[in-house]
Amino acid sequence: MTDGIYDIIFNVAEALELPVVILALLALAGVLVETGMFIVELVKRRRRTFAALSRTGASAREAVDAGRTTEASALLHTVAWSSAVGAAFGVIVKEVGKPGADTRIAKELADFDFSRQGRLARTRLLVRVGPALGLMGTLIPLAPALDGLARGDVDALTENLRLAFSITVLGILIGVLALGLSLVRERLYGQDFSDLEYIAAILTDDGTGASAISPSPTRPSPAAAATPTLRDPAPSTPQAGLPPLTETKP
Repeated sequence: MTDGIYDIIFNVAEALELPVVILALLALAGVLVETGMFIVELVKRRRRTFAALSRTGASAREAVDAGRTTEASALLHTVAWSSAVGAAFGVIVKEVGKPGADTRIAKELADFDFSRQGRLARTRLLVRVGPALGLMGTLIPLAPALDGLARGDVDALTENLRLAFSITVLGILIGVLALGLSLVRERLYGQDFSDLEYIAAILTDDGTGASAISPSPTRPSPAAAATPTLRDPAPSTPQAGLPPLTETKP
């Protein structure tokens, strides 16, 4: 009875060897694809500056106040560093000025955050799946390797140990790359969410946010700075008169 159960476990483990190897290779391909997409995202974000975002937000507010929503969306798309951010900008511009706009804009921001969390879930999954596949790929070939050692089959021992150690390295590589992508992307997506909140605040406030955004003040010329400013002299206040001295008689 016990030997039959053990045989079933051994057979299941041996049957999982090929699927584990295939899944490890697929996970490696997935993390390499995510790395390529991450590099593209970084290239697009090289032009990101807060000054450009502020100026574009102020221009979009002027276009919205004038009723040119299409122009406002086009302006904001120039500072959208991803398609998801551009789509969110378009929804915010479309909802500005409508009844209940604040609620719908808040829902759009929440949906954007939810979609970004789903985007991060893929690499977060690889952080755990990669080392798990590496561990399974390490342990499964050890049984045939030990069997080859017991039979004196050095070739079977060497082949199975090479497979075990190779899958271990592969799983660790997948986990490290996925962890790095997850950490950096989490910061980038948090910045995207902050940009959306900033633009939403500019488009929905009473106009003070957009009016406060102005070009840097011009410096006075050296001649103007060297010219002293004449001020009117302060009016002299009359001094109170002293009482006359009177000679006191004894």
